[in-house]
Amino acid sequence: MEELPTDLCLKIFCWLDHHNLASAQLVCRKWRGLASDDTLWSNLFKERWGIDNAAFYAPADSNSWKDVYIVQDRCDRIGLGLKIIREGDDYLLVHQGQIQRHLGSRQQESRAFNLENGITGGEECKDEEEGQCSSILDKILFFIGDMESASVHAKRSRLL
Repeated sequence: MEELPTDLCLKIFCWLDHHNLASAQLVCRKWRGLASDDTLWSNLFKERWGIDNAAFYAPADSNSWKDVYIVQDRCDRIGLGLKIIREGDDYLLVHQGQIQRHLGSRQQESRAFNLENGITGGEECKDEEEGQCSSILDKILFFIGDMESASVHAKRSRLL
């Protein structure tokens, strides 16, 4: 694939869906650049949401079609309201598909749990004044995020 011309690589990548295109970006630097091509993501957007929506949501300023696609996909999955979601190990505060704030990750929570219970894994709190790495607010946000994730399927089945 290294010796193939860029145009030919882009023609191959145009056959990929958004999941496979995102995976292709993780292969190497060349593929990251090719799989981030605005034309590819614009075509994916138009295929999924139509040309009219593409004209309405066309990227402005520094946004790319990939960014617009990601935001619109997140809106479809979780809605437009203010939500706490979990993507992988990370908890995010999202409004209208845009990530407003990174709230933390599960890895941080498990490390704090281990510290509270006297289990040390080589990582210690850097700030001794806090006493705990994770505050009660963080634990509440993680709990709410878990509840949101768990209830998504129930909400969707109720709507159908």
